[in-house]
Amino acid sequence: MTMLPVKDLQERSDRHPKPSDIKFQYGTAGFRTLGKTLDSVLFRVGVLAALRSKKLDGKTIGVMVTASHNPEPDNGVKLVDPRGEMLESSWEAHATALANAPNSVAFVAAVDELVKATKIDLSIPARVVYARDTRPTGPQLIAALKDGLEAIKAEYRDAGVTTTPVLHYLVRTINTKGTKDSYGKDTEEGYLTKLSDAFKKLLAGKPTPPPLLIDCANGVGALMAERFKGYLGDIFNINLVNADLHTPGALNNSCGADFVKVNQKLPPSITLQPGQRACSLDGDADRLMYYYADERGQFHMLDGDKITTLVASYIVELVKASGLDEQIKVGVIQTAYANGSSTKYLSERLPVKCVPTGVKHLHHAAEQYDVGVYFEANGHGTVLFSPAAQELISSHKPSTALTNLKNIIDVINQTVGDALSDAFLVEAILAQKSFSGVEWDSLYCDLPNRLVKVVVSDRNAFKTEDAERRLVSPPSLQAKVDELVRKYEGGRSFVRPSGTEDVVRVYAEAATRAEADELAFSVAGLVYDEAGGDPSQRPKEFL
Repeated sequence: MTMLPVKDLQERSDRHPKPSDIKFQYGTAGFRTLGKTLDSVLFRVGVLAALRSKKLDGKTIGVMVTASHNPEPDNGVKLVDPRGEMLESSWEAHATALANAPNSVAFVAAVDELVKATKIDLSIPARVVYARDTRPTGPQLIAALKDGLEAIKAEYRDAGVTTTPVLHYLVRTINTKGTKDSYGKDTEEGYLTKLSDAFKKLLAGKPTPPPLLIDCANGVGALMAERFKGYLGDIFNINLVNADLHTPGALNNSCGADFVKVNQKLPPSITLQPGQRACSLDGDADRLMYYYADERGQFHMLDGDKITTLVASYIVELVKASGLDEQIKVGVIQTAYANGSSTKYLSERLPVKCVPTGVKHLHHAAEQYDVGVYFEANGHGTVLFSPAAQELISSHKPSTALTNLKNIIDVINQTVGDALSDAFLVEAILAQKSFSGVEWDSLYCDLPNRLVKVVVSDRNAFKTEDAERRLVSPPSLQAKVDELVRKYEGGRSFVRPSGTEDVVRVYAEAATRAEADELAFSVAGLVYDEAGGDPSQRPKEFL
């Protein structure tokens, strides 16, 4: 029976001591904090990824080193399961336990305990594929990850500097290679070819859309968007801005999807002509935020809710036109952050389910439908087609609608939210329907809303229920929130702890912009007082 290589594990672990003053937590986004503090975590994640692979009979596990939309000094790491989906939630606790073992002896003991508890056969080979974004701490963290993989003698493949969605795609294609579920070629070129070929077919015979301006957040999405240009040819033009990968501190700085969503305005580096549309990616290209300028040059944001509405409505149309609406049920999954107007619009047309924030919740709920559409309001999302639905679509009698549906399936990256794939999906639908940003935006009118962060010492003191729409603790705080909400027409507000940082997020909607702002900051004031917040961190509107 194969034994743990205790001596090698311990010696290598000694090279990556855990900082004694930090408690790491594997959350929705994996581990995420200052990049310079993560060396021990990456070593241990290397070991964990190899063990996960062994547990799953040698299937390839993915590891992505990124901190997405966070500022450049941050970094992070997350594991990807064999079908390109997020790490099974029961393993998040194992990841947290290994990361927090205080020293090498305790770490090896925790590994041994994990092997026994989950009945891992150590003789099974381990396979891992990893990649990183453009952050300066990436190379050192990858070196620590490799040390962990080598400590447990895993086979590994370096996918280099690439986007999070490409890494998820590679995991799925490697694991389905040569099977009936084959998802494509397991290379970056395979990804570029699959998406661009389907996109070009959807645009065939349509007037060439005006060029799309893409804000790349000065991140790795710029590399991938530049590569797509060569695959798209003359059929579709993209112009890249914020594509600077060399200036220190530029990543996600006053640009990118998160900046647009939080500030509800254009990045200062972008000027739009009247009628022009554009979009922003985040730092690892898994979030997408659209916007356009109206005829007066006024900015209008088209967020994840607007994308959901456009995509879900179009897929329902195609399914119906193909004569498959009795057999294929399309559903939408949202979180509490979804704008109330979008929920109302969608609910009148198809099933809508609300789940807690976090991709794993949305992805899991989407799998319950024949076609599950989910886009968080922040622009992260995708569409999942069940194997049965895909089989039905591929075997049904051919028609234009069915051909479009097949190409829609291929332009979508079903493994994870993918900003570039989603941008092509949006552009294909706009071209098919001859929509500009104005027609798309006019499907429904957003209720004014505001999102406020309150810095707290312990986010775990805040607990929620009802898909995070109501607070359970601190006790009595929800009743005070309800009391405030009742004062505003169309008012809605909820409070939830962040999954990635020590803050509490407050969301509010109301009939007017001023009232939404007022409600958000009133609720944030309640939270601040309840949490005994640090005066230096008091949101400026309270001062």
